Amino acid sequence: MQAEKDKEDDISVEEYVAQSNFTGSGSDQLSFNTGDRLLVHAKPSSEWWWAELRGVIGYVPASYLHQDAEEEEEEEEDPWQDKEYFGSYGTLRLHLEMLSDKSRTEAYRQVILSNRASLRNKVVMDVGCGTGIISLFCAQLAEPSEVYAVEASSMAEYTRQLVKQNGCEEVVTVLQGRAEEIELPEQVDVLVSEWMGNCLLFEFMVESVLLARDRWLKEGGVMWPSSAALSLVPCQANSYYAEKMAFWEQPYGLDFTPLQPLAQQEFFTKPKFSHLIEPNDCLTAPCDVLQLDMYTLQVKDLEEIKGQFHFRVEKSGVFHGFTAWFTAQFESLETGGATVELNTGPNSEPTHWKQTLFMLDRPVSVYAEDTISGTIRLHRNPVWRRHMTVTLHWSINSSTEETDNSQVGTKSFPMWR
Repeated sequence: MQAEKDKEDDISVEEYVAQSNFTGSGSDQLSFNTGDRLLVHAKPSSEWWWAELRGVIGYVPASYLHQDAEEEEEEEEDPWQDKEYFGSYGTLRLHLEMLSDKSRTEAYRQVILSNRASLRNKVVMDVGCGTGIISLFCAQLAEPSEVYAVEASSMAEYTRQLVKQNGCEEVVTVLQGRAEEIELPEQVDVLVSEWMGNCLLFEFMVESVLLARDRWLKEGGVMWPSSAALSLVPCQANSYYAEKMAFWEQPYGLDFTPLQPLAQQEFFTKPKFSHLIEPNDCLTAPCDVLQLDMYTLQVKDLEEIKGQFHFRVEKSGVFHGFTAWFTAQFESLETGGATVELNTGPNSEPTHWKQTLFMLDRPVSVYAEDTISGTIRLHRNPVWRRHMTVTLHWSINSSTEETDNSQVGTKSFPMWR
């Protein structure tokens, strides 16, 4: 996400309270603990502020701070940011992007087609139906007895028109409201939803799906997706590094390297969404670092999810960072039927999610047979419930005694709307 530049750089000093722990990566980021009081001197962007803690000054992630209750009384903040979130889905921009994503939309269509016989006379719930495309697939390609299409945004008004326009009003009922709050006249056999976000969990629509599951899915009912996984791979990012960092070495024959620390802070402290990694830029084979079972996953599990990784470098190159993507699996209702998979990785057709790039502060040369091991932690923001922080901890171990490139690193990447 691009940092906004319309905030004034100089403001009067304001006191903010830390809502959760944060470990800075780099000498220009402050580390702080929950409850610490920081003095904010400047807000150069909506995402990173210039603050002071116990006489030390540095950058801090704005989403981790809030002001005291007395100062917040004038305007109560919604920790779910529903007005903004559902407002964005009330316009066509996001729906056009999703419907234009053939890999994503055809995967759901294939799920319905391959299970059409088993869907006959079944009751289906479509959570976050948007324009109703999945509900319409169900009604036209199978013969369910009822499809409840649930949509919290104002798009629901148009979805009703689309259902009628396509002759599906006898089967599809559009319900406007949050999935946690709407009432159905019956329980459902199948709960389907396209809830996945960047790095699988971002924006946490999955919570609404889990709560709907616990309220409305029959015992023995089916979840689509049935499972999902987050994949990770160490990678090169030569063009992105050249564009954002190496550029400052000698533009127009001038030395602009004093700007490189600022470039690192501005471009590499946040994940790069909508990244398309070339398969040749993968330094190792990818691995699944997180796996979710949609039948057993609980809302409380979303507060913090951890995974481990161990990679063996397949070819020498420059380790710029990690790239992440997800897969989602849809189990068959048919006995012996094939599972349908939606894969958003670099070896599949690009989707609107693309991949997510996490850049190291400094690139590292690695060599064939070196190992890169570590952990990934997805920590949900305790205040802003659609936000999270991804923390990567890694160690590089050299494969040869002659080459000493062993090193350890940790970096946290705040992800927010």
